[in-house]
Amino acid sequence: MLDTTHVSDHVAERLLSTERFDRVNSVARHRIYTMSFASVYPHYVTKAEKKGRTKTEVDEIIRWLTGYSQKELEGQIKNQTDFETFFADAPYLNPARTRITGVICGARVENIEEPTMREIRYLDKLVDELAKGKAMEKILRE
Repeated sequence: MLDTTHVSDHVAERLLSTERFDRVNSVARHRIYTMSFASVYPHYVTKAEKKGRTKTEVDEIIRWLTGYSQKELEGQIKNQTDFETFFADAPYLNPARTRITGVICGARVENIEEPTMREIRYLDKLVDELAKGKAMEKILRE
C-alpha cells in the first residue's frame, strides 16, 4: 500500500486510485504477454518434431505469420523478447492469418477479441495444424 502521509487528501486519493488501477490491469492482462517467446518456442518445435515435422517448418510458419526473416526471428529468440513485443514489433502480420479458424485452448480463434491474444492463438493453431499432419500449403492458407 502507498504511504500517503505527506500529501494532500486529493493527491492521496489520485495516487491510491492509480495504484488500484495498476493492480487491476496487471491481473486482467494475461501472463503470457510477459513471457518470453524464447521460453515457448522450444515447445512449438518439440510438438512438431514429435509428430515427424521439423523446426524448419515451425520457423516457416512463424515467418509467414509475422513477416520476420529467419535472422530477425533468431534475434527475437536470442533477446528473450516477450510475446506482446514479439507481435507488436512484427514487420508484417500476414493478412491471410484472418482465415485461420477453429478452436484452440477452448476458444474459437476467430472470436478472440483481444488482438495480442488472437495473434498468439493464431500461432498456436498453426503449430497445432502442423503437428496434426496438415500440408504446409493448407497451413499457410495458399
